[in-house]
Formats: sequence, structure tokens, C-alpha cells
Amino acid sequence: MTGAELLNSLIRLFRGKILSRVEFRGETSFTLAPQDLREIAQFCRDELSFDYLLDISSVDFFGDEPRFEVVYELYSLKLGVHLRLKIAVSEEVCAVDTVSDIWPTANWHEREIYDMMGIKFTNHPDLRRILMWDGYPFFPLRKDFPLEGKPSEMPDVAFSQAAPMEGGPFVTLPSTATTKDREPRARRPDLNE
Repeated sequence: MTGAELLNSLIRLFRGKILSRVEFRGETSFTLAPQDLREIAQFCRDELSFDYLLDISSVDFFGDEPRFEVVYELYSLKLGVHLRLKIAVSEEVCAVDTVSDIWPTANWHEREIYDMMGIKFTNHPDLRRILMWDGYPFFPLRKDFPLEGKPSEMPDVAFSQAAPMEGGPFVTLPSTATTKDREPRARRPDLNE
């Protein structure tokens, strides 16, 4: 079965559940309703050999409704076919069914999306923050999050002083010295005291 035949069979079987199909530069994207994601994802894995979940990402269309889109990148190692599944998620609901039981690699992708965008994945086995600390009240990849960040009560534990920026903190000079001795901070005696 060719890639085109495979994708056409998916359309025939789930005609009413595939909201749109977009072909662009040899890539196929299907838009689905959120409630149909698990059924179609399971079918893609079990019947169409989409055995590899490459990535899950999310998009914030701040100011539009539905505000979010979750994008699943699938690949069939056996057939060499790529497929993208998209679902729209409203800000009010802000939840999607997990696919971590279908593709175990979804576990960390879903946790990252929850941590950075605030989209919850129902029935996820361990939905907790993966990059930000527990209790952090914001979602840094949302478009309404300010570029300069938000004030925090966390003490500055990572840096005791600013790194020198003389040509960049990791620009070294060509010489026969070791890397440690060529590093810009090693050349400043006031930092070595």
C-alpha cells in the first residue's frame, strides 16, 4: 500500500470525523475534533502502521477561539509515511485526552505542553510540571506571557554575579593554553579572587 492509498483509506473510514485535509509540500495534515482523537490515533497505530510518534506540539492563537491547537506528528517506519493530526482546543476546556497509552513517548511531550501552555491531558499517568517548578502559577509559552517574564519570589540561586560579556562568556582566544586558561573569565583576575 502506498502512502497516498493509506491516507485515502483513513479518509474513507473516518469520513465524518476528519474535519479537513491539507496537503502542503508533500506533507498531509488532518484536522480532527478532540473527542475523535483517541479513536483515530489508535487506528493509525494498529491498522495503518503509524508506529512512531515523532512529536506533539501546541500553538497559541491568542485572541482567537479556539485559542489552542495540539499537533501530533506521526510516522510509519514500515511504509515511510508521515502524517500530522491537529485538534483545536478552546481556552475554556483547555483539556485533551492523553495518547500516552497508545504511544508511550507522548508522556513527556504532553507534560511539557501542560507545563508551558497549560493544556491538560486527561487520564495522563503523571501529569505534573517537567520544566518549571511545582506551584509555578504561569504558562511561559502562552502569547500573553510577557517576554521579560514575571516577578518571582524565588531567590537568585543560579547566579551570584553576572557573567562577563567580553566577546561572549564562552569565546576563547587561540593559543596553546588549555581551554580553562583561554576562557574569558580566567583572564580577569578580579573574578578569580
